[in-house]
Amino acid sequence: MTASAEFDVQGLIRLASQVLVAHDVPEADADLTARSLVQADQRGIYSHGLLRLPLYADALRQGGINAAPALTWTRDTGSVAALDADAALGQVAMQAAVDYVLERGAAHGIAAVAVSNSSHYGAGAFWSDQLAAAGFLTVLTSTTGPVVAPHGGTEKVLGTNPLTLGAPSAGEWPLTADLATSNGAYGKVIAARNEGTQLPEGWAVDTEGRPTTDPVAAAAGSMIPFGGHKGSAVSVLLEAFSASLTDATYAFETVDIWSNPASRMNNGHLLIGLDTAAFGGREHTQARVRTLQDRVRGSGPGGRPVLAPGDPERLREQEHAAVVALPASTAEQLAELAARLDLDPVHPVPTSAPTVSERTQP
Repeated sequence: MTASAEFDVQGLIRLASQVLVAHDVPEADADLTARSLVQADQRGIYSHGLLRLPLYADALRQGGINAAPALTWTRDTGSVAALDADAALGQVAMQAAVDYVLERGAAHGIAAVAVSNSSHYGAGAFWSDQLAAAGFLTVLTSTTGPVVAPHGGTEKVLGTNPLTLGAPSAGEWPLTADLATSNGAYGKVIAARNEGTQLPEGWAVDTEGRPTTDPVAAAAGSMIPFGGHKGSAVSVLLEAFSASLTDATYAFETVDIWSNPASRMNNGHLLIGLDTAAFGGREHTQARVRTLQDRVRGSGPGGRPVLAPGDPERLREQEHAAVVALPASTAEQLAELAARLDLDPVHPVPTSAPTVSERTQP
């Protein structure tokens, strides 16, 4: 990332929310979406942060995203439901799914929601964190636009097919894995293109199937699944989990809003929550998860600490609780959005004092 100056977190949330409201998004939905984007930047997940706001604005303006959707529960068996999101912001659809799982999971021990007709929901941990706070184990996945070729192929059949797993802990925060099943998130390709930087080797191939580190060639070509044929198999199955339960489209059936903001992508999401109270009890599970976290953290040679899944993002969020440095290109796009919509911009703040980034372990 080519860092710009730091910006006030609350100011960024305010601006992002105002941008969405200016595109006819209700205030509560705008605030929810803004908080999810800014938290991603706080955690260093710039591919899912305010980089996305201009895209959301374009899609709202051109019809790819519906500012005021009519969410419809097309099926509800008591603990399993299907939700038609009516081309909503993905954050709006996911909050409805999370609320359902929290309510029904507490009654039945497990609940699941399959979402169709949705869009990008931001970083998955924003949703698994809510469930973990209530004592739930979480599995979450989604389709995306077509950007990934299966192992051995060159055609964009798959999405980045994110997978989020969360487990509540008696420690400071949950045990969390939140990852794309491609070698890198597609948003990082866009960020590299915007910043004029190169991609890591092994992330992508060009249209001829040749390895490339050029983000422009990667966007025209295909990204590569993580873990060779094993990662490719996981990605294919997550595509099936996300889209086959409803009328959501597979990635290869989808026109991505990155290429056409008027496209209604019909993304599919699958959220599964298990209430640990229905098993060994919430306190029991949280204590056991903390034992695992602590064992991972203490597994380094010579007492050197190791970071458990979720630690890097949480430590970074602590560091950037009040201010966050954005990629320079993102800061420029935010300023342009504010000017175009006649909104007050967010001005840079002085560099902060030393922070918890100096810590290596919670």
